[in-house]
Amino acid sequence: MSKQFDALGQEHMEFIWQQPMFFVATAAPEGRVNLSPKGLDSLRVLDANTVAWLNVTGSGNETAAHLLENPRMTLMFCAFEGKPLILRLYGQAQVVHPHDCAWNEWAARFEQLPGTRQIFILKVDLVQTSCGMAVPLFSYQGQRTQLTQWAEKQGEAGMRRYWQDKNQRSLDGKPTGIFGPDLFDPV
Repeated sequence: MSKQFDALGQEHMEFIWQQPMFFVATAAPEGRVNLSPKGLDSLRVLDANTVAWLNVTGSGNETAAHLLENPRMTLMFCAFEGKPLILRLYGQAQVVHPHDCAWNEWAARFEQLPGTRQIFILKVDLVQTSCGMAVPLFSYQGQRTQLTQWAEKQGEAGMRRYWQDKNQRSLDGKPTGIFGPDLFDPV
């Protein structure tokens, strides 16, 4: 049976801290829904209604593009070992880029990872738990290192070139704001 809460309780926070992986879902009013797995030491529970995650460079930049049009976001955590549980956080999110005035304030909460590109802040308005009994059991072996190694090899200039080539527009052609509204390089 699912249960709903207005905020994260201590048991929810402890469950989140134990998870090596979570999923993020967003959608613009039109176009594709995006669902992405996330890992690394990239998530912070700041209080009972605020969660932030540090986003590193990836092949796309769908979440940032979607939030420019529609701030809805869902994060999902599920137990792959131990007691079954699925935990979803629903709310309104915003993106903070390195060129934004608020960047230093938010970035101070994280160890900066190679390829760091954005921070997403989710204001949680609904927490839902469900049984998770159909989620298979997996054994966690560790975080992958390929992405951070690739980002280190690119260096800052290489990352900016990659963002320019691959991260300025979503799959649906929507701008992501990665270089700021006045710095967009139309293709």
